[in-house]
Amino acid sequence: MKIEYNKSLKKHNTFGIDVTATEYIKITSESELKDALFKYANKELFILSGGSNMLLTKDINALVIHILIKGITVIEESENFVVLSANAGENWHDFVQYCITNDYGGLENLSLIPGYVGSAPIQNIGAYGVELKDTLLSCEAIAISTGKRHTFSNEDCKFEYRNSIFKNEAKGKFIITKVTFKLSKKNHQINIKYGAIESALADKDITSPTIKDISEAVIRIRKSKLPDPSEIGNSGSFFKNPVISKDLFSKLQNLYADIPFYKIDENNIKVPAGWLIEQTGLKGKRWGDAGVHKKQALVLVNHDNATGKEILDLSKKIQKKILEKFEIKLETEVNII
Repeated sequence: MKIEYNKSLKKHNTFGIDVTATEYIKITSESELKDALFKYANKELFILSGGSNMLLTKDINALVIHILIKGITVIEESENFVVLSANAGENWHDFVQYCITNDYGGLENLSLIPGYVGSAPIQNIGAYGVELKDTLLSCEAIAISTGKRHTFSNEDCKFEYRNSIFKNEAKGKFIITKVTFKLSKKNHQINIKYGAIESALADKDITSPTIKDISEAVIRIRKSKLPDPSEIGNSGSFFKNPVISKDLFSKLQNLYADIPFYKIDENNIKVPAGWLIEQTGLKGKRWGDAGVHKKQALVLVNHDNATGKEILDLSKKIQKKILEKFEIKLETEVNII
């Protein structure tokens, strides 16, 4: 466990923002983590996972603890289900592909989401009609103040849309080290209710899809719409899809007959943030090296050497235009640091 000083984090955040950490250490086991929390109890800490859901706007004047704990373990299995855990430093997409290879169903719609397993519960990641909470049984976390292990059940995590206890009352208090899932081994519940998946399957003449078919369809869709962070800096969806009142939606539908929507309940409607941004004419626009992606307006990109502040300023510009045009306040999905 060696401290590195004045460490560039450019390669450790998917936006590719070049900021510096005063101090930095890699953590590859739970015991190392506990030792670090004890040894550096008086230091200000910054916990880093896959760097996929953050925008760094300044240097990190703290000890960066980079969680790189690897390992996947089958805990129990029956004819129909398997319970398995993945450690926090596992790449999320690689873990999903491990499940697909073993015919474990439930995570296929979440293929190709960037980041590590440990950060997935914080955000309650989701895509194409599926959220992490649908399969998560529990997660283990180390309390920063005591070094003690805590187990959070699904209910304990207080999952909501792109939200959890780890973004609220438990924020900054725990470090997730392991996540446990219950997945199907047979009679998989195939979820193709999002039209894009149906279309992707139809293009391949697939009428009875397997979980592998679903995963491959999702991968094709995401690659066609979303930029690869290894090619152009980004953090995926920058904004949450807003949920608005039925009354406001009716007002907007009268003005924009083609507005897409998803009904949440009798009183609330979800509208795509990407569509809203497109209507402002900002899709594909660029200010210096900060820009809106040309294929998906929900994604902000770093074309080369944009600073975090430049990306943040662009996001505020977008929020202002959406509020003025639609009376909708866009919330960021990405954590601003």
